[in-house]
Amino acid sequence: MVQATAQMSAGRRPVPGRLPDMDDRQFSDWVDLIEQRTGLCIAPQRRSFLNTGIRLRMGEIGCHDYHEYYRQLAAMPEQASEWRLLVDRLTVHETRFFRHPPSLALLRDEWLERLSTSAERRPLRAWSVGCASGEEAYTLAMLIDAHLESARDERGFSVTGSDISQPAVARARTGVYDIRSLAAIEPAFARRYCRMLADGRFEIDAGLRDRVRFTQLNLRRLSTTPYHGLDLVYCQNLLIYFDREQRVDIAGRLAACLRPGGVLVLGPGELVGWRPEGMERIRHDDTLAWWRVDASVGGKTKESQ
Repeated sequence: MVQATAQMSAGRRPVPGRLPDMDDRQFSDWVDLIEQRTGLCIAPQRRSFLNTGIRLRMGEIGCHDYHEYYRQLAAMPEQASEWRLLVDRLTVHETRFFRHPPSLALLRDEWLERLSTSAERRPLRAWSVGCASGEEAYTLAMLIDAHLESARDERGFSVTGSDISQPAVARARTGVYDIRSLAAIEPAFARRYCRMLADGRFEIDAGLRDRVRFTQLNLRRLSTTPYHGLDLVYCQNLLIYFDREQRVDIAGRLAACLRPGGVLVLGPGELVGWRPEGMERIRHDDTLAWWRVDASVGGKTKESQ
């Protein structure tokens, strides 16, 4: 049962073969519950992924009945620790520092260069959506800080990272990573922003870490977020978990969080044919991004044929 979580041995490892695969009805029930609560769509071809994730979690807590586990989780509030732990298991935290160089090159060549010629000197605000364990948010902070320093631009900045997984957000807040992650960081940035620890790991420099904040956020609740007037919304490899209608709605809401002149960056191929009013496509190799050009965002969108 779920109540067995507190009694689980720290060294215990579940054996997937102890439980059979869920049947069609059980799969359908789990898909409906996960989509209702998180908006994530589990396609039939990902049945094995869902089955394995739930089965492993059940093994960890000593539960052997899919229906009983479903019944108890369905009765729990979304804030319950067991529900959060399962969501963490089912959301794939595939991330690393300086992931997808073309999108980062776009920020350097287009967004940051345009800022250099702007007469405005107000603080910059960026949002990393679906930040997982924080690598993406810290990458954005490194890029911004290094640019402002080289341009002798004294304006401040802040980066907010958000993710549906509370455990992932907790890991991000520590700013501590395995030494293997250091290989993905550009050497100049590693020297400037990373500090080796006695246990062989490294941590993000405290000065940069103070610029980054993390919060738990379910994109199903996006309409209630306080974010507005942002200069950058960076959301990569997250919309793939939603259907087409939800992707369009989420992208429109993210775009509405930008100030005029702000940039929305999505993952290439995540939203083909989206033509939002008030947004202008940025042409840059292997990227998907838009400028916000006026205040009409959040209204009508057009779909290319």
